[in-house]
Amino acid sequence: MTFKFFIQAFFALLMLALATPSLAQSDPKDLINALGKASFTEAADLLGQIAATGDTRVVPALEAFAEGDLYLRKTDGAVVITKAAGANLEAIDPLTGQSAGEAPKAAFTKIKVNNTLRRAIRSALGGLTLMSPDKSVRLQAAQSVLQSPSAENLDLVETALAKETDAEVKARMEEARAVSLLASDRSVEEKRAAIDTVKSIGGREAIGMLMTVSSSIDASLKPDLDAAIADLQGDLALWDLAQNVWYGLSLGSVLLLAAIGLAITFGVMGIINMAHGEMVMIGAYSTFVVQEVIRSSYPGLFDWSLAIALPVAFLVTGFIGLVVERGVIRFLYGRPLETLLATWGISLILQQGVRTIFGPTNQEVGNPSWMSGSFPLGGITVTWNRMWIILFSLSIFFALLVLMKKSAFGLQMRAVTQNRRMASSMGIRTPWVDAFTFALGSGIAGIAGVALSQIDNVSPNLGQAYIIDSFMVVVFGGVGNLWGTLVGALSLGVLNKFLEPSVGAVLGKILVLVLIILFIQKRPRGLFALKGRAIEA
Repeated sequence: MTFKFFIQAFFALLMLALATPSLAQSDPKDLINALGKASFTEAADLLGQIAATGDTRVVPALEAFAEGDLYLRKTDGAVVITKAAGANLEAIDPLTGQSAGEAPKAAFTKIKVNNTLRRAIRSALGGLTLMSPDKSVRLQAAQSVLQSPSAENLDLVETALAKETDAEVKARMEEARAVSLLASDRSVEEKRAAIDTVKSIGGREAIGMLMTVSSSIDASLKPDLDAAIADLQGDLALWDLAQNVWYGLSLGSVLLLAAIGLAITFGVMGIINMAHGEMVMIGAYSTFVVQEVIRSSYPGLFDWSLAIALPVAFLVTGFIGLVVERGVIRFLYGRPLETLLATWGISLILQQGVRTIFGPTNQEVGNPSWMSGSFPLGGITVTWNRMWIILFSLSIFFALLVLMKKSAFGLQMRAVTQNRRMASSMGIRTPWVDAFTFALGSGIAGIAGVALSQIDNVSPNLGQAYIIDSFMVVVFGGVGNLWGTLVGALSLGVLNKFLEPSVGAVLGKILVLVLIILFIQKRPRGLFALKGRAIEA
């Protein structure tokens, strides 16, 4: 019994002696110190071993390594983190974070890092922080491993996955495990299941992950891999189509805002108002002025700046429109070419006035917090500012529709549009209907400027970018018809976005113009022609 016990103890001591070098080598402190004299290739191997320790104390050292703040101290060969301390450098222990004294800069040698090592560091950090008690840290770590998969992190990911209880983090870890597994030497069956998991991620990200391993994956898995990539590309094509439709609706809503005021004045008064774009521009500058006042005096109200700017822009541009109509346009009714020239001159005056007051450069108009950022919707990305502009333009459209159909002013406006002489004989003061209609159209253009300030540069040339498109929308939809303006704006917006990728933005606009000209040859009154004796005469 004693002899048997002696033999067992001897073998136990022998195994412990043999294991001692590897245990020492896996000590985080020794591994970090080994980085001081390692080549780039050796450093990448050491990073994998550091991550495999699972010791989160090494995170500051790895972060410092990525930032180029890891140094070798020449006196004892220790690797330390440094920070400036006057003319010297203060050495900081990479594991404890405690100060290890100061020394001249010449006493340290910087450990070099390249892009390949930075990727390895990101992967190692992702693996180490998978065990963090903070959910957001674990989620970010899983995302880091997902973007920089490594077979060396696979065991750590699986360990973290077994302990994970949060559904969102667990799903991301499953994806991180799958991409790491594809880079490993695991079995074909496991990799086949991993391909399905990566495929479920969807989008260009998943295609990129599968394409990365396509050259090194087992030949028996090539059909599964190619089929997954083909399915993802098919789905992506459909989502790209949906994205173009969304961009088209977004552009259409902008055109609707810019054109809806023009549709009213053009339809009721027959005025070709070349200064309409400048009303949009003045509305944008009104937003700028309101925000400047809020920034300097009431910064807590910034998120309400657009709500405050809307009535301000409407009143300012509406008043300017009323002055222009009473001062110039009312003397030129029945002479469309002269009104075109007069309003073009007014547009130049307004542009130069804005340049004189605010300067020729772009002005900064900020986005409130509720209009900033974006959110995913299936395979497309929706920005909040575009979403709110679409809802806002539709709100303005339906508000005008109610005004036109339900109010006394709207009834008078429609009467003047359909038969001006008969309306005048019935006691409607057509000159004032014209004046307030022009003011209303100008005010709506100012409101459009408030919205456009959130997605375009606020400059004296802002309105020029929309005036031609606005006329095309009005003529295509039907002069004076709000429903025609809505359908025309959305149709032209979607058509533009489908033409731009294939023929370019400029040629796309030219093709749209040609198509509208051909359409007008067949339907001179547009999609929705107004009816009335004067109109049909």
